[in-house]
Amino acid sequence: MTRLLRYTLLGLLSILCLAALSIYSLTWRPQDRETLPVSCTANAAPLMPGQALKVMTWNVQFLAGKRYVFWNDLARGDDESPTLEDMAFSLDEVARVIRDEQPDIVLLQELDNGAKASDYQNQFKLLQERLADLYPCSTSAFDWKADFIPNPRIFGSVGRQLATLSRYRIDHAERVQLPVANANVVSRQFQPKNALLMSYLPLNGGGQLAVLNTHLERADESDETLPKQVAAVARALDRLESAGTPWMIGGDFNLLPLGQYLRLPVEQRTPYSADSSLHLLWDKYPMIPTNNEASGIDRKHWLTHYPNDPGLNGPDRTVDYLFYSPQIKRVAARVRQDDTLRISDHLPVIARFLLPASP
Repeated sequence: MTRLLRYTLLGLLSILCLAALSIYSLTWRPQDRETLPVSCTANAAPLMPGQALKVMTWNVQFLAGKRYVFWNDLARGDDESPTLEDMAFSLDEVARVIRDEQPDIVLLQELDNGAKASDYQNQFKLLQERLADLYPCSTSAFDWKADFIPNPRIFGSVGRQLATLSRYRIDHAERVQLPVANANVVSRQFQPKNALLMSYLPLNGGGQLAVLNTHLERADESDETLPKQVAAVARALDRLESAGTPWMIGGDFNLLPLGQYLRLPVEQRTPYSADSSLHLLWDKYPMIPTNNEASGIDRKHWLTHYPNDPGLNGPDRTVDYLFYSPQIKRVAARVRQDDTLRISDHLPVIARFLLPASP
C-alpha cells in the first residue's frame, strides 16, 4: 500500500469518526424504560376510591394554530414555523379551554421544548405558568429530541414533549420507549422516538391509578411501525390489567376507527389502512369515542382531526382517543369542537369517569 493511499484511508477514517461523534453528540438515545422527575406540591391530595374523574386529551400542535400548511403536512405545504404572535394566541386559547373545562387530568401531546421552529420555547412551562393554581402535579417526557436535524426544512434543533397535568398527587412517572420506524443507522438517530408517558396516582387506602399519555407514529405511508406500537401499548395495558391496576390512556393514535377509512376521499386515505391496527385495543378495552359513535349517524360530533389542508373546511376524521380499564365506568364524553377549530389541527377529547369503589 502506497503512502498516499494510507494517508487517504486514514483521512477518510478520521472524517467518518468525526461524523459519528457529531451525530452521537447532537442526537438523543433514550433508554427503553426510565424514571422521570415529577413536580408535585406537598398538599396535593390522593385520589379517592369511587370518585368521579374528568380527563382531557389534546394534541396542541406546538401551539401553531391553523393559519399554516406546513412542509410536513402536505407535499405542497410551504410553511416551516409559526409566528410568535400566533403561538402566543394559541397558548392563551389552550389555557382558556382548560380553565373552562377544568379537567382533573390533562394529557397533552406535541408541546415543543427547545425546537428551532417554535423559537426554542419551553411550551409546557409557559402553559404551567398559566395553570399553576389548578394543577399542583405534573410530569413530561420527550418523544423527539435532537440538537440539530440536517433536513433543510428544519436545519436546527427539535424538541417535542408529552405532558401530563394533574389535580391529584402523582407518586412517580416513567417513560417507556415504543418501537420506532425502520431506518438506516444514521437516519434512526434523528427520527422521532414515540413513547408512553406513564403516571401513577395513589388511591387513598392503597392501590394506584395508572394514567398513560402517548402520541403514536405519524407515517407518510402505511408500514409496520404503527401496528408494532399499538401492540406494545396493548402489552403495557394487559400487564396493568393483569395486576389489577385500574388505568386509562389518552393521546393521538394516528389511526382511524372502524368504518371511517371508506368515508375519506381516496387521496386522504394514505397512510391509513381499511383494517385499523387499533382493533388490538378496542377488541379488549372500552374506547372513547366508540366505533359506533365515531362512524354512526352522529359521527360528525366525534371527529378529532382537522388536517392542515386548504381543501378541507373542518375536521374530517377521528385519530384521538381515550381507552380505559373495564374496572372504570364511563359517565359522559364529548369532543369539544365549537370553539377549538382554530387552536390546533386536533380537537380535545373530554370524558368523565367513576373510579372503582375499592382499591
